[in-house]
Amino acid sequence: MELTFVGLLFTPKEPKRSRIGEKMSSQAATKVCDSVLVSNLPPSSFRSSSQLSSSHAPGFAKLNRRDGAGGWSPLTSDRYQWLQVDLGERTKITAVATQGRYGSSDWLTTYLLMFSDTGHNWKQYRQEDSIGSFPGNSNADNVVQYKLQQPAVARFLRLIPLDWNPSGRIGLRLETYGCPYSSDVVSFDGASSLVFRLSPEPRRVSKQIVSLKFKTLRNSGTLLHAEGKDGLSLNLQLERGKLLLLRQGSSSSSDVRELASLGSLLDDQHWHHIVLEQRNGQLNLTVDKHTETVHIPEEFHLWVFQQLNVGAIPNPAASKKSFHGCLENLLHNNINLIELAKRGDHQATVQGKVTFSCAEPVSVAVTFPGPHSFLQLPWTTPSTSGGVSVGFQFRTWNKAGLLLTFDLPRQGGVAWLYLSEARLTMQIHKGGRALLELSAGLALNDGQWHSVDLTSRRGHLTLSVDGQEGGVAHASPSFPVSISSQVFFGGCPAEDDSQECENPFNIFQGCMRLLALDNQPVDMIMVQQRLVGNYSQLQMDMCGIIDRCSPSHCEHGGQCSQSWTNFHCNCSNSGYSGATCHSSVHEQSCEAYKHNGNTSGYFYIDVDGSGPIKPQLVFCNMTDVNTWMEIQHNNTELTKVRSSPGVNQHLVHFDYMSEEEQLLSIVDQSEHCQQELSYHCRKSRLLNTQEGSPFSWWLGGPGSGRAQTYWGGAHPDSQQCSCGLQGDCVDPQHYCNCDADRLEWSEDSGLLTHKASLPVRSLVLGDVQRPGSEAAYRVGPLRCHGDRNFWNAAFFNKETSYLHFPTFHGELSADISFFFKTTTSFGVFLENLGIKDFIRIELSSPTQVVFSFDVGNGPLEVRVDSSVLLNDNRWHRVRAERNVKEASLRVDELPVATQEAPADGHIHLQLNSQLFIGGTASRQRGFRGCIRSLQLNGVTLDLEERAKITPGVRPGCPGHCSSYGSLCQNQGRCVEKPNSFHCDCSSSAYTGVFCQTEVSASFKSGTSIVYVFKEPYELSRNRSDLPSSIYSDTIIGGENVSLSFRTTQSPALLLFIRSHYRGYLALLINQHDELELRYELDSSIEAEVLRSSVRGLANGHLHTVTVRKRMDSVSVQVDNNNREEFNLTSDGEFSSMESLVLGQVQDADDLDPDLARLGSLGFTGCLSVVQFNSISPLKAALLHPSTSPVVISGPLVQSSCGSSASANPYAAENTHHLSDRAGSVGSGQPLVNAMKTDSALIGGVIAVVIFVIVTTLAVTARFLYRRKETYQTQEVKGVKQEDSQDFPYNSQADPQNVSRENPKEFFI
Repeated sequence: MELTFVGLLFTPKEPKRSRIGEKMSSQAATKVCDSVLVSNLPPSSFRSSSQLSSSHAPGFAKLNRRDGAGGWSPLTSDRYQWLQVDLGERTKITAVATQGRYGSSDWLTTYLLMFSDTGHNWKQYRQEDSIGSFPGNSNADNVVQYKLQQPAVARFLRLIPLDWNPSGRIGLRLETYGCPYSSDVVSFDGASSLVFRLSPEPRRVSKQIVSLKFKTLRNSGTLLHAEGKDGLSLNLQLERGKLLLLRQGSSSSSDVRELASLGSLLDDQHWHHIVLEQRNGQLNLTVDKHTETVHIPEEFHLWVFQQLNVGAIPNPAASKKSFHGCLENLLHNNINLIELAKRGDHQATVQGKVTFSCAEPVSVAVTFPGPHSFLQLPWTTPSTSGGVSVGFQFRTWNKAGLLLTFDLPRQGGVAWLYLSEARLTMQIHKGGRALLELSAGLALNDGQWHSVDLTSRRGHLTLSVDGQEGGVAHASPSFPVSISSQVFFGGCPAEDDSQECENPFNIFQGCMRLLALDNQPVDMIMVQQRLVGNYSQLQMDMCGIIDRCSPSHCEHGGQCSQSWTNFHCNCSNSGYSGATCHSSVHEQSCEAYKHNGNTSGYFYIDVDGSGPIKPQLVFCNMTDVNTWMEIQHNNTELTKVRSSPGVNQHLVHFDYMSEEEQLLSIVDQSEHCQQELSYHCRKSRLLNTQEGSPFSWWLGGPGSGRAQTYWGGAHPDSQQCSCGLQGDCVDPQHYCNCDADRLEWSEDSGLLTHKASLPVRSLVLGDVQRPGSEAAYRVGPLRCHGDRNFWNAAFFNKETSYLHFPTFHGELSADISFFFKTTTSFGVFLENLGIKDFIRIELSSPTQVVFSFDVGNGPLEVRVDSSVLLNDNRWHRVRAERNVKEASLRVDELPVATQEAPADGHIHLQLNSQLFIGGTASRQRGFRGCIRSLQLNGVTLDLEERAKITPGVRPGCPGHCSSYGSLCQNQGRCVEKPNSFHCDCSSSAYTGVFCQTEVSASFKSGTSIVYVFKEPYELSRNRSDLPSSIYSDTIIGGENVSLSFRTTQSPALLLFIRSHYRGYLALLINQHDELELRYELDSSIEAEVLRSSVRGLANGHLHTVTVRKRMDSVSVQVDNNNREEFNLTSDGEFSSMESLVLGQVQDADDLDPDLARLGSLGFTGCLSVVQFNSISPLKAALLHPSTSPVVISGPLVQSSCGSSASANPYAAENTHHLSDRAGSVGSGQPLVNAMKTDSALIGGVIAVVIFVIVTTLAVTARFLYRRKETYQTQEVKGVKQEDSQDFPYNSQADPQNVSRENPKEFFI
């Protein structure tokens, strides 16, 4: 195929003859090329596969003629028929027209179009690189003309019917349109070349262009070697059927680097067009219709061709890389170099045998498209000869498939030659078992031609691939290998009654050529005419292989692999997903991650979605107010300036972890960005000088940045610091503290918030060289919050309202994503129309979203059905994608629905109308509701700006808590914001962006938190301006208590609440590691004790307790155990609360002795998320100590010990009782003079020994005398204090506290 823009690219200053020739060439290029080509041809120019009669001969197949039977019809109507036209010479063909046979019911409905220069080696013309068929006629008289998207240059044209009128037969009249084509051709034999020494240009040229066309059967060879000054050169070289652009340096021949690789299967003996254009620092390489741009090294920027070697490189040792084939129309800056060589111009030198014509070898290939393709050939050599010789070449993309099979006449077995895992394998079977197996070759599914030779002579079997290079396998079977009568290539007949062929392997899909049986080549033309052998579903005289990975449809670095009929993209580690690695798997901002329920952490951000910018790793800081995106650079620390002798200025450059496009996109889409800039100085002035120019400045913004003369906290272009703006500089005569030039350390710091000046790229510090000058600087990370794209929304309040935008261009890949919420049952979200193509997404019912489109293959639909209503006025996310392989649709987190694209169908989506959002061009079935964050191929449409000027549409869309309120956890309350929402955690014992972070603290024995309840009048007065976790009323008639703890202490007091009436509520762990709840509603009523049956709570693991009391009913739940129900003897209220204590109870004189003893020894362990009714005392003490009614004593350390994921801080400790801690030193007492003399040390050792002996005796006595205790059940009424067995303190220091019911327990 040909591209005709070469002559227009560059106009050098040449003599008059060249300029005139160029002008004529330009005029010819713009000349209309639509002359009729067939009507005036003689009947001898027409050929066909067959004819129904002499009056149906192919010579009558001329458009609008009624000669003979009114057109051509073959003898039988099947897909093996063809009509061929010889145009007499190579001609440029631009259009084809067809018509049925006159006065009949015979016409074609679809057909294939083939072109050839020689009448062999046909090439199928394809639209859009995939569509092979053309639309035909619907009757016998109307003419259907198809204009070729790319003109074809050929001498022969062949039309192959695919489908025809089912009520008639094949009937055809045709015409082709075009114009004459002239060219200069040269042929190389692999040992010849042309050398052109180019005259120097009269002036410097801004670009150079070399263009040519070539054809070859060899997959390797040098086409062009361009050499310039200093020995620098560029090579265009074929390697395995691909075109490589190589750069060769002047230092040595081994200094070769590949710049580009383009094209594939270029060894198909068809013309391919190449353009190499150099424009200053870049090269554009075009092969056929595909162009790749390469940025070349700086030494090539002004590089000029001085010599061109065509067909070979100057090094004679590399002759094996010389080109073997034909070149056509070789132009350098519009100068015809082949014409120079033909004239014998002094600039051209012919080396070797060069002919100015193209002698093409005839090689008839055959294509096995499958699935029922086979070729059957007779074996004419007598089987008594005992020899076998079969040879052929093949090319394929498939790893497996049967290549050859035949029967063994003497053994009654069968031989198979097949591909398995891209290796060639030979097997001989008999009676269900393998008698012989050979393997050779590797990776034979690479699309290259591979030769196969199978020979058997005198008991020796040899299988070779690609001669000696590919691999050879030998065997000496004990039986002769011979062929009975038939050889089958590629497969077996679908119905083989004679059982002469069986194929237990996959079918072969690929091409074969140069078939030889018994060293005799097979005449494939006779096979095509069915004079020899038999075949089915073959494409004769052509190789129909297609490289579906060149160019690759896999985006974003996805790896392409292919089979004969399909390709696959491996998207691993690319950050993208889908059939073509088109859609990003990452969100576009931290804001989007937050609304997926994520908390602070590192995330990959893809700022343009499916666009070209790569994902980047950033830190997302999800705070209660904003969601910050932080981008680090190479130095965010406070850094002291080190002066260098002889250098007046200190330059600092900052390298960011994100690439340039990523940085600019983040700044652009964020609502607010800021960066800290600070300068610490001592006799080092910053901005102001006597003449007005600053000592120091910074550069910020896109690229390398623009100079900025203001400092952090000030306005752009103000040449001030923050103190100058606020009027509080240390010297009122200056606008910066450092400009006072004092000996004391000063500081100028603040935030830079002008987005156009961010990020900071570099600092230039000037006043750092004077004696006594000292300075330090800090540039913080770039921090941005808010996503203008994520919240860009519009509300459509009428069914006839819509927004319109320019046409959506998503020819090969299109992805669309948006959020919607509505209360209506249907509506079109988006529609864009073409002449026939369209794309549309709509809500078709309250539970169904439909993605429909047409790219020329007929309308297709992808549907997602939801089990829940989608018109519930909540945000729902829609993601649709269409590419060359499939279309997909996803709604929320429902399973993805997909629809595969038709095989070899149209792939380009061609739209030309406006893009309608929220409605259609017909103004029917419009959408009523909100659409937000609408993105097409990663680009966000600005719905809000367009809505401001559109009737029936309002910008923005409030009401986010209905959709995102569930993210607020643990009694957090969702609060609406204009854009986004906020979780109010004031009523929760948790904190964090979603009230998900537990508030925990580590307690020591002396730690105490006392929460003082306010009187009702104080409460009402203060409630409006303080969070409810600090001030809150109590629930009348009941209490709710919840907390988590982790401890190894038993017994232990977890929580204690006292009232003004000397009543109390105590939650504790008793000595049996059980949870116990004590209620004393009034001092006149004895305490009631409620015990949970769950044991082992002092095991150092995290446990959660929930207590609920309503009237006289109490429920207790520990962890995930069943809830336990209790009843109190009194239904009185626990009211007039005075204080709540966590940890040590310091004022316990009015309590009973057991509880007072326990409270005085405090709690050691972890308490977390403590909540009493709506009060969170631990949260108040840790987060609001200055504004809360709390008193904190002893050490209190906030930690993550209350997290279920945190390590057990007590895992190394043994369970201990409070008696083990008797007499311990308080945590607040310093240990001074702990060791003064040796006598003290000896006395201490003796004391320890005595203590150990006494403790051992005590434990032994307890074991001997302890009796089994009887515990009260949950139905106990009016429990007396002396009946409790839970606090027998193991302390000999306080014998009065020993339980009266067990006097023997501690007797020694």
